[in-house]
Amino acid sequence: MLFNSYEFVFAFLPITLLGFFVLAKVGRDFALTWLLAASLVFYGWGHWSFLPVIVLSVVCNFLFAHLLARYRRTPLLALGVGLNLAALGWYKYAGFFAANANALLGTSVDVGNVVLPLGISFFTFQQITYLIETFRSGTPEASLVREGLFVSFFPHLIAGPIVHPREMLPQFARTRFALRYNDLAIGLAIFAIGLLKKAVLADGIAHYASPVFTAAESGESLDFFRAWGGALAYTMQLYFDFSAYSDMAVGIARMFGIRLPMNFNSPYKATNIIDFWRRWHITLSRFLRNYVYFALGGNRHGNVRRYVNLMGTMLIGGLWHGAGWTFVVWGGLHGLYLVVNHFWMVLRHRAGAGAQKSTWLGRRCAHLVTLLAVIFGWVFFRATSFDGAIRILEGMAGVNGITLPEALIHRFHDFAGLLTDAGIRFTPGGGGEFLFTWIWLAALSVIVFFAPNTYELMRRYQPVLIRTEGVPTVGAALPLSAGWIEKIAWRMSAGWAVATGLVLAAGILALPRVSEFIYWQF
Repeated sequence: MLFNSYEFVFAFLPITLLGFFVLAKVGRDFALTWLLAASLVFYGWGHWSFLPVIVLSVVCNFLFAHLLARYRRTPLLALGVGLNLAALGWYKYAGFFAANANALLGTSVDVGNVVLPLGISFFTFQQITYLIETFRSGTPEASLVREGLFVSFFPHLIAGPIVHPREMLPQFARTRFALRYNDLAIGLAIFAIGLLKKAVLADGIAHYASPVFTAAESGESLDFFRAWGGALAYTMQLYFDFSAYSDMAVGIARMFGIRLPMNFNSPYKATNIIDFWRRWHITLSRFLRNYVYFALGGNRHGNVRRYVNLMGTMLIGGLWHGAGWTFVVWGGLHGLYLVVNHFWMVLRHRAGAGAQKSTWLGRRCAHLVTLLAVIFGWVFFRATSFDGAIRILEGMAGVNGITLPEALIHRFHDFAGLLTDAGIRFTPGGGGEFLFTWIWLAALSVIVFFAPNTYELMRRYQPVLIRTEGVPTVGAALPLSAGWIEKIAWRMSAGWAVATGLVLAAGILALPRVSEFIYWQF
């Protein structure tokens, strides 16, 4: 079931909320059991064959955690983690590895049609987190219902955030749940913003991204502006799509009185790639750092080993996103970016420049370089083949020349000769597509680079959990310095109630164009 669908907005969510708070008056465990059952219905909606996978995962990991708490043996932990990874490997990578083995060895292994269960990448990582933290603490969750909700709570089940046991289990274990109208209002406002981002902005700009990548995959050569238009459109589509899901997940959970951790914090405002990964898919970065990078040795064995560990971690992160070599290349690129970033910091420190405050111009240049590196990587992330990615990049590099719609000559006829002399070609048709692509990109760029994000807008009401020294705490987004943002921040008022209603209405009116979230395919 999709957050951005009529059945979710008008049926599933209201019924689940009503049942939860009615049963909460009877007892906490009744309400949590209802919420677990609703989460399983949400997961199985239209894909009932996937239900046994997640139910078996919950039950087996619950039992295994109790076994780990009793014996606390490292080989036992390795077995539990290995079994989770084996399940993920079978469903997600069996076909990929079989195809590559067949190509390399000349064999003909056929694993059949293995269907990827929704969200398995996310709930597998959560199960691994649960086992490791149980092993460390020696205290397993006593309730199967609460452990099941930790994994399958429907707001974060399909595409994150990847939550930590210390973030969620204490919230489920509290004495009682009660309907709080403030939580409903805050959650609805955050959900409405997310719905608008998805249904209007992400799906709107997707119209200008998908045809370009489809053309590249079909073998068509792309000129400079078309390639850049497609790459930038996808850059914006992915931003608003994932931001929308993150907002909607946080908003839905808040309606139940539950706070999720921050998972998205204006990543395109990052001034280096390290900062980007502190802002983009924050909980995945946390998992990879805590359970992959540190397990490989982190930075404990010198800089060279650190760079190797960074590259290995990001290659795993790339493969986690999808069973394809384009994802591996994307992960490798970000591993290389991180290595260069850390190496640059080492050089600055040795040169005595590490403590110097950066200039405005330096920050803007760093921001631009970071953004270009991210866009370059997104081409491989979106493309379904290397050939398609290369055609996009060739177009962006101007290999196929620069073409403008002929209609623009009438607007810039005084410069037509100069443009022609510069090698720019004019072709008939395509003026509307060209114009609307760049209008969309300009409008969305203003929002991305200058507007406050959702958590800054909602900062008065502590919308998300922020981890401080490993402990999840209720908090706002990062501290703000712009006074005007503080003045316009969302509050309980008639004006903001009307604005929220209009935003929600705009999102609902766009629902006939229902589409899956990009991260649902991972």
